[in-house]
Amino acid sequence: MNSIDYSIIAVYLVGLLFLGFYFRQQSSRGDYFLGGRSLGWFPLALSTMATQLSAISFISAPAFVGIRDGGGMIWLSYELAVPLAMIFLMWTIMPRLYASGHVSIYEFLEERFDHVTRFLISIVFQISRAFGTGISIYAIALILESMMGLPFWGAVLMIGVITALYSLQGGMKAVVYADAIQMGIIFLGIFLCAAFALHHLGGLSAVGKQLDPARFAAVSFARLGLHGDEFGFLPMLFGGLVLYASYYGCDQTQAQRILSAKDARTMRQTLLANGLLRFPMVLLYCVMGLLIGALVMLSPDLPVSEIAATPDVMIPRFILTYLPHGLIGLLVVAILSSAMSSLSSVINSLSAVTTEDIALLRGDSLSERHYVLLSRISAMLWALVILGFSFFGGAIADTVIEAINKVGSLFYGPILATFLLAIMLRDISARGANWGLMAGVGGNLYLWLFVPQLFWFWWNVTGLLITLGVAIGVSLIIDQRRPAFAGFARASREEPTLIAPWRETIILLIAFGVILGVIIGFESLWTALTLSPEATAAKAL
Repeated sequence: MNSIDYSIIAVYLVGLLFLGFYFRQQSSRGDYFLGGRSLGWFPLALSTMATQLSAISFISAPAFVGIRDGGGMIWLSYELAVPLAMIFLMWTIMPRLYASGHVSIYEFLEERFDHVTRFLISIVFQISRAFGTGISIYAIALILESMMGLPFWGAVLMIGVITALYSLQGGMKAVVYADAIQMGIIFLGIFLCAAFALHHLGGLSAVGKQLDPARFAAVSFARLGLHGDEFGFLPMLFGGLVLYASYYGCDQTQAQRILSAKDARTMRQTLLANGLLRFPMVLLYCVMGLLIGALVMLSPDLPVSEIAATPDVMIPRFILTYLPHGLIGLLVVAILSSAMSSLSSVINSLSAVTTEDIALLRGDSLSERHYVLLSRISAMLWALVILGFSFFGGAIADTVIEAINKVGSLFYGPILATFLLAIMLRDISARGANWGLMAGVGGNLYLWLFVPQLFWFWWNVTGLLITLGVAIGVSLIIDQRRPAFAGFARASREEPTLIAPWRETIILLIAFGVILGVIIGFESLWTALTLSPEATAAKAL
């Protein structure tokens, strides 16, 4: 890297600080955490996607596709259920949460059940999110250390301090608009990497010659996830539906963005845009992984054995070797962007949940001015906790990403079930909901420890079903209640009836069909695209 690259990085970081300064005026909790509910669907959709597309995804997912043992385009099957999850949320959870007007979505559970339900889920969210984000910062700091020549602690502080400052000053508006800018930079970075890799390969046909054909298979109908096999169609469809519905609807980092929409229609448009735009982005970085993976096999400048042993260095090594100065700086900005968008989202959401919990313990006696001050202090403390976790990531970094995914699947099903009990069923008791939540998590923990042959994506489904079953059973038998379907919720208090999202549902069902077609036909489509003219002519004969 040279002075041009460092100048680009400096301009970007200064711009983020200016953004936080520009949006620094917030007079209430709604302004700070929900952007005054004045945000449109486009920046919200980009912010939601940027939060999901972390630096780990930008670095690790292409490495999984292109070079990692057992990897390949099977990564695409993660995206299968996203449009269905968006449909599910439009009809069930998000209208009621939006109408409630709460900053912390876990407040709603206390309103419907009791404070125990709220604190159980709130504590799980805060600890798991802080831990997972800290490890992500650790991984990215190592990459920046090798690319920029910074000491590890310097890379951690650069990411953490800049992100904390603009999040602290600007609140949700600064986070959302910074995320939208960062999403554009990430997209540009992925496109540039793919274009340069394709140029140095000399064409798509070189990819098929260098990579194992098994890497091009994007779906497996034979794997059921019951006998130690992974990434099968059924677990990815049903487990993915529960996982994404819980992640986007019941995780504060995601739901807080959707609840920042200026009206119910914008909320639905945000969900629609996320269901439509996610797959093209993931497909692009998976194809980038194939192209760079093939180049690793072909190029003497990229040592195969070293990169295969540590796949996450594939993208940084490619950037430093093949991109010109200026673009190297821009790509470092893309990596910083993906790390900062995830960190800023988590800081803001952890601060929201913590501040609301403190307000509850004080009897909600805080003035709006003291509330915003407490929110900023909370955000600063959570930033320090997350950065502290990142310094202790070395001993577990090799396995922590898989561990975080598995830990998430322990909780996603039970948490989604708890929100569904609160919204969709009448007369479910607080005791039933709490026992169901604990039973769902406990059941999944048993599966992890004693049924290792079950693919962990199924835990999302088992946790959901156990929680629903126990909650309904306890409410019926112990609390003598008669749970009944409550109907669909309104998206605002002004709406006399639910505005049924039929248009969005039809569009998302079409998107699901397209995604399914691409996943099933990817191997054949890629073969057709990469056949040389000579091979095409010979095949025709």
